[in-house]
Amino acid sequence: MTGEFDAEKLAGTDADGEGVLSWRALLAEAEQRFRSAADTIGLAPGGAGTEARWVVEEASGFEGAEFDHGLDQLATVRGVARFDRMVRRRLAGEPIQYVLGHWPFRHLDLMVDHRVLIPRPETEVVTEHALAELNRVSRGSEVVLAADLGTGSGAIGLSLAVEHRRAQIWLSDRSPDAIAVARANLAGIGGPATRVNIVEGSWFEPFGPDLLGRFALVVSNPPYVRHRLELDRSVADWEPAEALLAAEDGMAELLHLVETSPRWLRPDGALVLEFSPEQAPVVHERARHHFAEAEVFQDLAGLDRGIVARHPRPVGQSG
Repeated sequence: MTGEFDAEKLAGTDADGEGVLSWRALLAEAEQRFRSAADTIGLAPGGAGTEARWVVEEASGFEGAEFDHGLDQLATVRGVARFDRMVRRRLAGEPIQYVLGHWPFRHLDLMVDHRVLIPRPETEVVTEHALAELNRVSRGSEVVLAADLGTGSGAIGLSLAVEHRRAQIWLSDRSPDAIAVARANLAGIGGPATRVNIVEGSWFEPFGPDLLGRFALVVSNPPYVRHRLELDRSVADWEPAEALLAAEDGMAELLHLVETSPRWLRPDGALVLEFSPEQAPVVHERARHHFAEAEVFQDLAGLDRGIVARHPRPVGQSG
């Protein structure tokens, strides 16, 4: 059995009626098709079975322990149609995260689509360092302010809101599309959402002068790729270029944030940035001019992935 499925033929005209194929058969079909296209769509060895399961889970609604029990049930027309759409999108090269429409990030399950970057493990490490800085600065019951700039899906900022109960979080992004996704994800975090403000604009532009010198933390995963030729096709063809590419060999936005953050940070505050490993020396050197302390940290692969810069020097002074 290959090719697309005709949902109406499988289950008549009742969209919720049972068809003639079980979810187990559809699972096997998806795995076979993904394995055949693995090189084309960039699947790692063994990835076909994993992604096939994710697609069937999404299409069937079966999760966790009920997944194995549900595999022998007959799929509905609606389920088969959704399954087929997802398989076709994945075979066209669309990232599995966009195909599924959501992706885990730390304690969150974030809605993601082509309007925002896919949340990655490297950014989870950045978030861990940002959280550590918030904990360092917090004093007892004091409310601390944090800003996630260029928030995209809201991954970093919403994680901080969920994981730090005394943090008031500001999220900014210049993309109206990204803001819409972040607001959708905000609606899914429950009570912590009351401590989150989402504003549209580039970097600090949406913030009023009353916030100058008040942030305990500024964190960002800004655009830092030099040009599109450096990117895998799965990234270049699908993820938003404005969230990836930056001028000056990818350094423009990173250095802008290093230079402008001090006036928004309180004296004991910190800046946390994500970057590409080869950018570490330049960012570190520049940060040392604007902060009393600056240290590079590594990701899970041991590569230089970001910087923590603490105690901003007074504006007009440099080291």
